[in-house]
Amino acid sequence: MTHDTPGLIAALDDDQRVLKSLQSLLESADYAVRVFASASALLESGCVGKIDCLISDIGMPGMDGLELSRVVRAARPGLPIILITGRAVVLKPFVTIGLGDLLVFEKPFDGEELLAAVADALRN
Repeated sequence: MTHDTPGLIAALDDDQRVLKSLQSLLESADYAVRVFASASALLESGCVGKIDCLISDIGMPGMDGLELSRVVRAARPGLPIILITGRAVVLKPFVTIGLGDLLVFEKPFDGEELLAAVADALRN
């Protein structure tokens, strides 16, 4: 699968198997991907200003995906953010926690659906 909109995607997950899977999936669609095992690794990398989309696990040690989303949205208000989670949790509507329009995928997620969400996010 290829797309018309190039993009640099940052993918975060503390589970290396999921991270490798995300990287392979995104690269199979010709996206440039930077992978990180933690929120602090992403923030310390200095690439928040260079990415076109963020995909992050919600449940990570240290700063979780929700807090990371808040930090990134403060620095990059229009950046598309997609969250993934392995826990069947009921999350408050994101508007009430100041995160706006985030997409959430529950693990295991459909790879084609995630790629479609990334493509849509990059087009908008």
